[in-house]
Amino acid sequence: MAKVIMIQGTMSGAGKSMLAAGLCRIFARKGLRTAPFKSQNMALNSYITRDGLEMGRAQVMQAEAAGLEPDVRMNPVLLKPTSDTGSQVIVGGKVRADMDARAYFRYKKELIPEILDAYRSLSRENDIIVVEGAGSPAEINLKSDDIVNMGLAKMIGSPVLVVGDIDRGGVFAQLAGTWLLLEQEERRYVKGLVINKFRGDKSILDPGVAMLKKYTPVTTVGVIPYVDLDLDDEDSLSGRLEQNRAQDGKLDIAVIRLPHLSNFTDFNALSRSGQAAVRYIRFASELGHPDLLILPGSKNTMGDLRWMRKEGLEEAVVKAARSGLPVLGICGGYQMLGRSIQDPAGVEDGGEIAGLGLLPVETVFAGSKRRTRAGGRVCSLSGTWKALSGTEFEGYEIHMGRSRILTEHGSAADPQAQNQPVSFSDLKLLQDRQTHADGCQTGNVCGTYVHGLFDNAAMQKALLSMLLERKGRQAPAQARFMDNKDWKNRQYDILADTIAANMNMDMVFEIIDRGMDTI
Repeated sequence: MAKVIMIQGTMSGAGKSMLAAGLCRIFARKGLRTAPFKSQNMALNSYITRDGLEMGRAQVMQAEAAGLEPDVRMNPVLLKPTSDTGSQVIVGGKVRADMDARAYFRYKKELIPEILDAYRSLSRENDIIVVEGAGSPAEINLKSDDIVNMGLAKMIGSPVLVVGDIDRGGVFAQLAGTWLLLEQEERRYVKGLVINKFRGDKSILDPGVAMLKKYTPVTTVGVIPYVDLDLDDEDSLSGRLEQNRAQDGKLDIAVIRLPHLSNFTDFNALSRSGQAAVRYIRFASELGHPDLLILPGSKNTMGDLRWMRKEGLEEAVVKAARSGLPVLGICGGYQMLGRSIQDPAGVEDGGEIAGLGLLPVETVFAGSKRRTRAGGRVCSLSGTWKALSGTEFEGYEIHMGRSRILTEHGSAADPQAQNQPVSFSDLKLLQDRQTHADGCQTGNVCGTYVHGLFDNAAMQKALLSMLLERKGRQAPAQARFMDNKDWKNRQYDILADTIAANMNMDMVFEIIDRGMDTI
């Protein structure tokens, strides 16, 4: 069985995911077979594995850092919030049920055998497992029947590093307070403390680190500097979502920040060329005059569409589209752009709701979720989107709805007619090997079900070149168009180098080697 190290945090956003990813990279570069693990994740940014199963983005990032293909065993339980009090519960990559918080709290103990099976299976295949906790182990209202922090550490006998975020302030109170709120039995699992996201001269911290020993006997094994990395974010705490202003000299890409926004990782790659800036807007007054407007994915499409109406964003989007602005919808955003969304099975809110009416499409929610990797080629588009025609890409589908293009007569339109609706792309689905038409384009508005569309260098270049041409410009020679995999590998190396240079790695390896016998 593999040796194990667990990363817990003083709060959400302390840097557990990044620290775990960096350690995965460090261990893998030493030739150790390394895999990440998180028993229970809560996030709207998810991923579809090559065998068509759904898992959280953080463990995908960590698997990539370790040089592994993402495997659903790395994240056996995923919770995808559908409201303030309820979530879709995904176990082993498949939807198990929709539950409110109290129901899930009662139910989660039943998941322990499946969690441990996944962990033990990974452990038999690897040398080291890097485990990530969730939130904080000091959330005393949630400690009963814990399956993701100290409860899991006890089940698998894992030593723990606790990481605190100095960038938010009060890091010594975070670390000392977490220690003081742990039960005596839990404290023996904590073998090291880490201060994360420090800016400035580390020697300034030395007196505080020394005084911290008065409150906890645990050694601080690292002070990690703040490093600006471009890696996939997991949830709504991402700093990307706070960017809501256009940047001078760059293409302005505006994304509607829906309340149940999902998979905003779709747009991370669009900023890498240096030609565009992506911003997220919540109010009609923030829209301005972007070069591209995107309606992203949503875990509650009908509810988010009602929110857009309430906030005046529907009117703003329709007005912008009618002015000729390119508008793109992805997954739930594509469904919103259509004429209607029907939910006869009560997958979301039930009933029917009118869409924005910008695409001649109707969507009906089905009881089963489509989860598949896909590869495709953009169809022969017209007008604004013509420059994308023929571009190849890879991505994935993850949705409950089924959409079809309508005409006044209820059938597909003549694809040769200018501004008549056509499919956006031809897709081959990895899971069932079937090929089908995806999405819809008419005039300056288009939509697709494909996530990860712009992770491909060819699609990045085609889209941004199209937008630059509309402004009478061309992409300069130094513009960076890079496939996501190559870009992220560079980022993982920077992350690993930073951690290795600022943590006592000899002590970390001793903690791993000695496990719970570590002093």
